[in-house]
This record gives sequence, C-alpha cells and structure tokens, in this order.
Amino acid sequence: MLHIQTFVFNFASENTYVLYSDNKKAWLIDPGNANDQETQSIKNFIAEKDLHIEKILLTHAHIDHVLGLQWASDTYKVPVVMHRDDKEVLDMFQISGMRFGMTLDHITADIEYISEGDEIRLDGERFKIYHVPGHSPGSVVYHNENRKFMISGDVLFEGSIGRTDLYKGNYEQLIEGIKTKLFILDEETRVFSGHGNPTSIGFEKQYNPFFK
Repeated sequence: MLHIQTFVFNFASENTYVLYSDNKKAWLIDPGNANDQETQSIKNFIAEKDLHIEKILLTHAHIDHVLGLQWASDTYKVPVVMHRDDKEVLDMFQISGMRFGMTLDHITADIEYISEGDEIRLDGERFKIYHVPGHSPGSVVYHNENRKFMISGDVLFEGSIGRTDLYKGNYEQLIEGIKTKLFILDEETRVFSGHGNPTSIGFEKQYNPFFK
C-alpha cells in the first residue's frame, strides 16, 4: 500500500510530497521547504514514520519546488531524479532567487536524468514517466496506473493549468501534452498537483475551463 503526505511550503504555497509504502520505503517529491520551521516539519515526519528516502523526485526545477533540494540532497544522500530539459532551469536557481530578494547558493546534487517512457519503482509499485513541457521545458508527471494516481507538478491543477509565461513556456505545447498524455488515462486517476487541492482526470476533462 502506498501513502502520500502533503506539505505546503514557501511563498508560493507549493505542495511538497512524501510518498511512502507500508515497508517504510519513500520518495521525497519537490522539496520546497524554505526555512527552518518548514524543514523541521518534514524532517520530523520522515523520522517519526521511520521512512527510508530512496530518491528525491522533481516534477520540474522552478525555484518554489527546489528551495529545499540542497538540504534534502545533503541529508538523505540519494539521487535527485529529473528531466534533462530542466537542467538549465535548475542552473538558474541563484538568479531566480535574486528576483525574489533571496541570496541562494548554487545547488550541487547527484542528478539522475529520466525521459519520456522511463519507469521507476517504489517498493515494487511502477511509475510511468510522461514528459509534458509547456510550463517548464522539462516538466514531468509520475503516474502509478495500479493505484490510479499521478504527481503532476505544475502541469495540471484543479480547474487550471501551469503558467506558460515563464522561461521557455509554451501554451500550445502544454495543452497538447495534457490532452494526449494525461486525458487518455482512467478518469478515476487522482491528480496531486504542485499547488492547491488534489483533483481527478475525469473532473478536469469535464470542468477545466482550459479544455472547453
């Protein structure tokens, strides 16, 4: 059985997730913790549940999703999984911080690149990788068909989609990717987004105003 714990962090109310199994194996997804209090909350949860973090997953590398990445990498000493097309975005971390009045250090972490069609496993549960650019060039979705849920990052939200006015954003590309890769999945599939409440593929197909 898989479980998911949501933490809402930083100035952007970003969703950081801890995904874990009954056997205590876990992934830390989009660590956005930005201060000591936020870091302590996620650290305490992982310790109290006695979880073993096997990987750190990024849906994409925008600043609000990686503010805690260096801490996570240093603490758990496991690979950081992301799409190669967002390497340039991650490399802009310090510059992005300056835009928000933050002085940040360059991120150094062991990166493991994934691509469309790859699969990764958590305690035997298989996750398919969908590359859905448009919000960022390397945005990916992690989909578990068996349990009918996905981690969508900022690709798809409850009643909305990711911004496409950011660096290398592309509205048409994002809409097409959602239609051809996500909306073909089981309508009961739950969607855990990078911000806001969980939703489902069926709900978004019917009610999301971007697809009317």
